[in-house]
Amino acid sequence: MFKLAKKYLPAFKKELIIGPAAKLTEAILELIVPLLMADVIDIGINGGAGKPYIYRMGGIMILMGAFGLGCALVCQYLASKASQGVGTVIRRDLFAKICELSHSELDNFGTPSLINRITNDVNQVQNAVAMLIRLVVRAPFLVIGAAVMAMTIDLKLSVIFLVVAPLASLTIYLVMSRSVPYYKVIQKKLDRIGLVTRESLSGARVIRAFSREEAEEKRFGEANADYSDTSLRVGRLSVLLNPLTYAIMNLAIGVIIWSGGFRVNVGELTQGQLIIFVNYMTQISLALVVVANLVVIFTRAAACSVRINEVLDTEPSITDGNGAEEVPDAPAIEFRNVSFSYHSNGDCALENISFSLKKGETLGIIGGTGSGKTTLVNLIPRFYDADSGEILINGANVRDHKLETLRTIVGVVPQKALLFSGTVAENLRWGREDASDEDLKRAAGIAQAAEFIEKMPDGYDTYIAQGGRSLSGGQKQRMTIARALTADPEILILDDSASALDLATDAALRRAIAENTGEMTVVIVSQRANSIRGADKIIVLDDGEAVGIGTHEELLESCQVYREIVMSQESEVHGR
Repeated sequence: MFKLAKKYLPAFKKELIIGPAAKLTEAILELIVPLLMADVIDIGINGGAGKPYIYRMGGIMILMGAFGLGCALVCQYLASKASQGVGTVIRRDLFAKICELSHSELDNFGTPSLINRITNDVNQVQNAVAMLIRLVVRAPFLVIGAAVMAMTIDLKLSVIFLVVAPLASLTIYLVMSRSVPYYKVIQKKLDRIGLVTRESLSGARVIRAFSREEAEEKRFGEANADYSDTSLRVGRLSVLLNPLTYAIMNLAIGVIIWSGGFRVNVGELTQGQLIIFVNYMTQISLALVVVANLVVIFTRAAACSVRINEVLDTEPSITDGNGAEEVPDAPAIEFRNVSFSYHSNGDCALENISFSLKKGETLGIIGGTGSGKTTLVNLIPRFYDADSGEILINGANVRDHKLETLRTIVGVVPQKALLFSGTVAENLRWGREDASDEDLKRAAGIAQAAEFIEKMPDGYDTYIAQGGRSLSGGQKQRMTIARALTADPEILILDDSASALDLATDAALRRAIAENTGEMTVVIVSQRANSIRGADKIIVLDDGEAVGIGTHEELLESCQVYREIVMSQESEVHGR
């Protein structure tokens, strides 16, 4: 909490000074009002000063109330300005940091947790900043000020304040010390609800296809019940706070009226002074309840600040290179004894991979599920860094390339076709914002997408819903391929990105890429042997190892794994 405050609050010094000062002025006026009320009773009514005095004092109290209201409004405005400003800046920095993180860090945090941190956690911090300006000065000042003012009026009766304030504070401490630890747990359980909700919404079609609605409702219900049970546990403790505090204060007020009443009868106290004591005790009770709520707010904010700082303090494992000098006539892609694992337990996703690919050549990658195909191509644009070995692009180590430059050189079409809300043209221009309409049409034509795009109501200006929900799987895949081609990269990676296409469209796509991409180096990951059989070089992966490298004909003779894949797929085709 202090770390975030030190970093973000200095930008709002004016609000942090003027806001609490205005609230302090309001609190001072609140402490003065009971004194004026006592004068109205003792002088205006009992003293016989009459209506003119009562009206004059009443007018002063109204003016003080109006001035206090103005101070409160100023404080409220400044608190809102500062809290919203801090929240906006933290969200901006969080989003920027998330964009910097590599796939490894994103995998560790998880998408639902990151969404919660940038929304709910920041909201809790915002609330704490607002309360810091509005109440942190006011509430303690009222407690201390009321006690001091009471002592100046009558020391004997003010002993009640000195007994009650510590007793109420002890009650608050006992309740809060047992409830505070639960707030960190609650945030984690909220992450779990976010995870289940996200999976259920993104997989709604699959859930309906398998009639798993009841199972998903049960899974959400369990996560929700777990969160609810923890919240109720905290609630049962916190709910004791106000009744116990008010009970102590009301008891104290009763003691003040009882003991003060005797002293009024014997003339040691006036009726107005007794009213002052009751008012001050009421102010203290309300202020202590506010303090208790502040403890809750700041505890939640502290737990959320830890989670926010975890993201902000995370250094991306993949950092920008200093700039690479490309080597003329060097291979477009070269792997030298590359090994990689996702975890530190020693299980390698890729082990000792070596190959080179000349500019303009096509590389096919094939293998069983989980053999490491996607992992291999993810190392080329540095989505992950290899644990050992070297990966060179145009003769320079990928670690030396500027990330922006590297990812301009390498165009990636991922397994999952993902489009963004906006027009077709806006989606295609993601890789190159200055692409002309002709560039879009050319890329769409190569990707076999031009035909269905031109049949849309507004052609390239047709609006696409979030995630491309209005398109079929094959159409989305062709759109993502067109998006990569629009950027005109030197290296194009197709990561099983034609799996939803029929054989004829797949063949037409590969033919168009071969005929129209010139010196572009193409890497095709596929489960279909037919999709890569024309590649200049094919890598066969099995459990993270390259068990065969060569052309289609060479691998049929030398690689049993490849031969089995080809034969099984040919038998399936003939079987149909």
